[in-house]
Amino acid sequence: MKRILIVEDHQLNRDMLRRRLDCLGYDTLIAADGAQAVEIARQEGPDLILMDLNLPVMDGWTATRAIRKCNKTSSIPIIALTAHVEEFDRNHALEAGCDDYITKPINMNRLIAAMEALTVSV
Repeated sequence: MKRILIVEDHQLNRDMLRRRLDCLGYDTLIAADGAQAVEIARQEGPDLILMDLNLPVMDGWTATRAIRKCNKTSSIPIIALTAHVEEFDRNHALEAGCDDYITKPINMNRLIAAMEALTVSV
């Protein structure tokens, strides 16, 4: 079973995404801010991270960079999930180390396809 770390500060978004992924057979972990995301990634080693970018404590760009700098977590695929829709925002997320970029509202078919593409060998 693939373990997915959902990093989202808005509880309704977090709960909706968790329920949908749990129903599809994923094992989900939750972080409500970027600092928690870095810690959980280091402790739990999820197969993939879904990273909101606007987060309290530590934003998603900074958390992604921290995850990429750690040998234990550097290869975990990260998908940015964000309301930022401009090309600049997409480029900024990819430069920070995200492997893909999906805008909100989330198209679940697109998200699942991206998740499966990034975790094919897991």
